[in-house]
Amino acid sequence: MSSKMLLPGSTIGILGGGQLGRMLTMVAKRMGYRVVSWVGGPDNGPAGLADLVIEDSFDDPEALARFLAEADVATVEFENIPKPLLETIATQLPLHPGAEAITIGQHREREKGFLSANDIPCADYAVVDSADTLATALANLPERGGILKTAEFGYDGKGQLPVTRESDARQVWADFDAPRAVLEEKIDLAAELSVLVVRGQNGETVTFDPAENVHRDHILDVSIVPAQLESVLLEEARRIALHVADALNYVGILAVEFFVSGEGRLLVNEMAPRPHNSGHHTIDACETSQFEQQLRAICGLPPGSPRLHSPAVMLNLLGDVWVENDGSPDWPAVLALPGTTLHLYGKAEARRGRKMGHLNVTAETLEKALDLQNQCRRLLKIPALD
Repeated sequence: MSSKMLLPGSTIGILGGGQLGRMLTMVAKRMGYRVVSWVGGPDNGPAGLADLVIEDSFDDPEALARFLAEADVATVEFENIPKPLLETIATQLPLHPGAEAITIGQHREREKGFLSANDIPCADYAVVDSADTLATALANLPERGGILKTAEFGYDGKGQLPVTRESDARQVWADFDAPRAVLEEKIDLAAELSVLVVRGQNGETVTFDPAENVHRDHILDVSIVPAQLESVLLEEARRIALHVADALNYVGILAVEFFVSGEGRLLVNEMAPRPHNSGHHTIDACETSQFEQQLRAICGLPPGSPRLHSPAVMLNLLGDVWVENDGSPDWPAVLALPGTTLHLYGKAEARRGRKMGHLNVTAETLEKALDLQNQCRRLLKIPALD
């Protein structure tokens, strides 16, 4: 469905009920919009800021009718929304980003196929659908091996298994228990980074400064901005990210995640068709946050300035922080540190590995911001940054 400019007073429809939708809701309400959040199940806390929360499942026709009646535009806050639902909504409401972009981002096989078809660099890979095709793919791996990944529903390291040329294909395939998978070469990883692209309905684009990302146990630990990498590499990452957005005919904010190999290769690892964890620093360190940029784009408004006004480090707060601090992290001590801003997601239960919030640390220099985040880590009993 064609779009039009939607001004304050309009209603934003969000599919999903996590923290990304919560932070988009906060911006939307600040700017005078209403929000309906279709969670697809019981709301565990984050969606509660919306004007209307629909908890019925995504296959409930009455819930669909209610969502369509309330919303003037639809967007997603996580990509694993059923494709038929996305396509149905797109016939009734403007959906940004579009159903094709979302479904490419939710499926590794489609994602790799899109990248290859558009000459976008990514790790060498093979599609696997049986023990026999896995055996062939294993034989073609480089010496350092590969990572077998489920085609669907993998994130934060889930649905992944390291393998080598010598792995028993039949045993691995039986244990993996997935109908289709992607076998990627294992990268000699030197660094990881991400670029957030904002693309409007008229094709106008802006990018945020690339973020240098460090993961711990396959979950994002910190994002460092500006990235401590060569400027030529960072500009190439911006160029590739813009190419991805244009090839998708994208509308909204798109996160393009990269591997930098030890040989100097810049490879697209994943695309996220939504706001992204590595863009949370923009709330406190940029003139316009990633969430306001998303709102502006889906409503047909001009993009805001992505300018970084302060070096920043974003520190993820997992449920481990509560477990290690007997349920009571020392927030007063953390907040006594200059430039430290706390963002919690309203989740009722803290569990290890669960994203509960984040800290943004800004300072006049990156060195100072890194030192402050190290102090935060010690206060919260988070393992030291490698």
